[in-house]
Amino acid sequence: MKGVSLFANVGIAETYIKKHKINIVVANELLENRAKFHKEMHPKCKMIQGDITNDEVFNKVLALAKKKKCDFLIATPPCQGMSIAGRMQENDPRNSLIKYVIKLATQLQPKNILIENVPKVLQTYLVDNGKKIKITDYIKQKLEPLGYVINPVVVDASDYGTPQSRKRAIYLISKVHKWELPPKQEKITVREMIEHLPSLESGETSSVAFHKAKVHNDRHISFLKQTPTGKTALHNKVHYPKKADGTRIKGYDTTYKRIEWDKPAPTITMANGSISSQNNVHPGRLKEDGTYSDARVLTLKEIFILTGLPDNWTPPEWASEHLIRKVIGEGVPPRLIERILSTIPK
Repeated sequence: MKGVSLFANVGIAETYIKKHKINIVVANELLENRAKFHKEMHPKCKMIQGDITNDEVFNKVLALAKKKKCDFLIATPPCQGMSIAGRMQENDPRNSLIKYVIKLATQLQPKNILIENVPKVLQTYLVDNGKKIKITDYIKQKLEPLGYVINPVVVDASDYGTPQSRKRAIYLISKVHKWELPPKQEKITVREMIEHLPSLESGETSSVAFHKAKVHNDRHISFLKQTPTGKTALHNKVHYPKKADGTRIKGYDTTYKRIEWDKPAPTITMANGSISSQNNVHPGRLKEDGTYSDARVLTLKEIFILTGLPDNWTPPEWASEHLIRKVIGEGVPPRLIERILSTIPK
């Protein structure tokens, strides 16, 4: 089965798709650096870089998908307009990007469609012909008359072979029959996946590719050394986060926080390189002096593993660490897609 990918990012979601005899042959991505990244990761796929809301770009994607007889569509439109972290404004133009997914679907009419987004999409509205309509109702209104069966579900990637808790909404859409979810799997812990990697402190490197610690400032290091596994430095009685002038820093309990060894990792966000962002600090190991090791954010290698990427996954040499961290934070855990495709209607 040949497929087309919209809002493809760098193709992380497509990593294991070929296992189910699906070959993504056409892709679209807005941003040039991500499109270039995608081309290097998926050289046999035709990447059309540009804004899908532009008629010329849309028509190029549609024409090529028709020419190649694509019978599968996967779309992961940007979710900032709907996410809890965003302001969730119903008139956010990003909420309307789903229209272009549905426009392509109605004109291409592939056998199966998978649309991924944040869970909030199920309660989000867009404006169509001057009227507010829930995105789910909009999809049903446009696709059900064409014979599609639409199954909107909310899943957690940690239930489907990914050592990371990441809740996503998935629209499983098929012309064959109702597309059901596969059975859940046993959760995989952080300890199972990354405990074997060498311990690293700020700025240290190892012989393992991409297992190199970011450099952090001395203040961050000092209070994280005193922070136990699974805890936030904000709760430290003495060694708590301070500004340069000594003023105590306040924040959410998810910030300046070490992740836990014996659970799946928390959601890896685009800010995964920041100690002060959400749940980004290595779990650490208790040392003889009572402090904790690995006072740092996760390395790229640890993030690759906890995202579910294959051991030999290697980004382009020109890609900066910042870019790599960002695209993974934006990406869809590929094992989640692999598992869901195991029940794709034939």
